[in-house]
Amino acid sequence: MDVNFRNNEVLANKKLIPADDKDLYLYKGMGASYLCIAEKAGVEFPKALGVATATYVQVLEGKHGGLIKELGDTKLERKQLFAGAEFQIVSTAMNYCPDSIPKDVSQKVNDLLKDDSKI
Repeated sequence: MDVNFRNNEVLANKKLIPADDKDLYLYKGMGASYLCIAEKAGVEFPKALGVATATYVQVLEGKHGGLIKELGDTKLERKQLFAGAEFQIVSTAMNYCPDSIPKDVSQKVNDLLKDDSKI
């Protein structure tokens, strides 16, 4: 079974609508929920985060062509999509299940959030 959505349909023939704030909120919430549930079920944190992040990115690419409304016509590289998705999932999961997030990961996210608030 091929889980790469880009191989399953011709995107050139479909009008792609960039992901808006509601879409991103849904995707990060689902990713965070998966991360919390998987960790509680005994799945190692890096593996659970990897699956949640890959799913988020594949939906973003498959449904929206990797476009985000806030960025206009700027299409992010896959590496950027993964980094953004991972950050959004972890920062959201920190609110849902803080005990499931390793301390070093929580610290990195908190540091990034502090740095961002200075801008």
